[in-house]
Amino acid sequence: MRDKDYGLENRQYVIGGVALFIVIVYIIRLFTLQIMSDDYKKNADSNAFLKKIEFPARGAISDRHGSLLVYNQNSYDIMVVMNEEKGRLDTTEFCNSLGITKEYFIKRMDEIKDRNKNPGYSRFTQQLFMTQLSEKEFSVFQEKMYRFPGFYVQRRSIRQYVYPYAAHVLGDVGEVSEGNIEDDPYYQPGDYIGKLGVEKYYEKELRGEKGVQIFLRDAHGRIQGSYMHGKYDSRPVPGKDLTLGIDIKLQALGERLLEGKIGSIVAIEPSTGEVLAMVSSPTYDPRWVVGRKRGKVHMMLSRNPWKPLLNRSIMGQYPPGSTFKTSQGLTFLTEGIITPSTAFPCHHGFYCKGLHVGCHGHASPLSIVPAIGTSCNAFFCWGLYYMLGNRRKYKDVEQAMNTWRDYMVSMGFGYKLGIDLPGEKRGLIPNASYYDNAYHGSWNGLTVISISIGQGEVNLTPLQIANLGATIANRGYFYTPHVVKKVKGEPLDAKYRERHYTKANRRAYDIIVAGMRKSALDGTCKMLSRYNFEPCGKTGTAQNRGHDHSVFMGFAPMNNPKIAIVVYVENGGWGADYGVPIGGLMMEQYINGKLSPDSERRAAEFQHRRISYGEANR
Repeated sequence: MRDKDYGLENRQYVIGGVALFIVIVYIIRLFTLQIMSDDYKKNADSNAFLKKIEFPARGAISDRHGSLLVYNQNSYDIMVVMNEEKGRLDTTEFCNSLGITKEYFIKRMDEIKDRNKNPGYSRFTQQLFMTQLSEKEFSVFQEKMYRFPGFYVQRRSIRQYVYPYAAHVLGDVGEVSEGNIEDDPYYQPGDYIGKLGVEKYYEKELRGEKGVQIFLRDAHGRIQGSYMHGKYDSRPVPGKDLTLGIDIKLQALGERLLEGKIGSIVAIEPSTGEVLAMVSSPTYDPRWVVGRKRGKVHMMLSRNPWKPLLNRSIMGQYPPGSTFKTSQGLTFLTEGIITPSTAFPCHHGFYCKGLHVGCHGHASPLSIVPAIGTSCNAFFCWGLYYMLGNRRKYKDVEQAMNTWRDYMVSMGFGYKLGIDLPGEKRGLIPNASYYDNAYHGSWNGLTVISISIGQGEVNLTPLQIANLGATIANRGYFYTPHVVKKVKGEPLDAKYRERHYTKANRRAYDIIVAGMRKSALDGTCKMLSRYNFEPCGKTGTAQNRGHDHSVFMGFAPMNNPKIAIVVYVENGGWGADYGVPIGGLMMEQYINGKLSPDSERRAAEFQHRRISYGEANR
């Protein structure tokens, strides 16, 4: 009997323990729901209050002369509170007022309630039903809105682009993704965000800060007025206006000149690093990607085999061709591999130990200034050959190669320059390890000789080549290129005001400038001799699997330069075929403010000149 009582007593303890455990679980759960979680508070607040978001005006964008490029236009979003709609809607009349089908209405309402597609869904809060109604569409809907319980109008704005130019620079604005919402609590479903270009890079400056109006509701959800006379309301703060370094007239000319061609033009003001023009061809009209049609147009552009969405100015990675010879001359002069009077032979090319690199006919032997002027391949091949083989200065070829690499990096090659646009690529500058891996440690100057003339493994973006021109114009330093000249109410970021000096010395730059001036007077850029503003230039003919690329890099005037520029035309042939004449017209437009009648005729000719590209070149 005593054993039986003992078992009963044990069972009592077990049952009591289970009951106590359940009570504790319930207490913890109640504490979590009521104290730690704000779900119930949110639902209660949603019943009592209606919070109406007021969206700020997005900052406007202007060019360097104050011409308006991007502004805002009113649009309207249709919002719905599901708890107020409750199936009381005359669906047919509602759909007719918005010009939509009943099927679309049902589909959209289901999407709003789907927490996988709309994770922030609550039946008590406003949900986005339809975006970007125009003034005309809104006026039709507004007349009948009182008949549609649970539906509200929220005033917004959409971007408008004044000109059909500079799409890659300006970018566009689109609806936020789930990733945007996760990354930044500022955004809610249906908000807009910069997707490309300046609109994306300067999103936080452009977007401003949202405001809010809080309204009190009764038990039936009807609005009773402003809560506490607006004490807790906040006004939206407009976004900051941007002034670009872009000259829209120069940009327009560049886009005209590259019609029917694949390539890029980048122009920089050497004294500031401001980008004066950035053309990528083919391009598109930024006015196409606004409003509700943006998604379809963007999809069409993304599927275009000619890749009009690709900003080749900062994403294209190309062999720089003979424009690169200027960087080689600077290196050889500063390192003491050559002097201004050092002359190398050129008998239609570089010949050494059975290796031949061809060259066109010109005087021989020749020194550095005429070598730049005539774009002699042999001269720069000899220079690299003697640098990489110099055992009195460098202990081995690896040390010589890495010294060469250090000069190239100091000139802005091999790494991103840091322009204020998304998507910049770094290009490629090889070093000793690169070639050790490629040739299993067995290589020398002849193995890599093609890099001396901007071929082989060397790849640069057009922006980097333009920056080379700006660095030579400045005789040894550059500013990080940037497209935004000023953010209203803010100083320019310090990184765009810092001078970056290269490893080459001032004397070397003076000699290279003399060579580029000679090229413009009677060398490969001699068609520039018609201009009276003392242009300096260097052609490039970059070898390619198909037809060669036409390249030009230059600046003007020679002293106190105002513009540095690169023109890169894929499959355009010799540098003098497309690069030089286009570059000359761009420099004339910027320096003189317009083209002469003769230059306008030549611009029209190049505008209508097309290059045939095969499938392999797309």
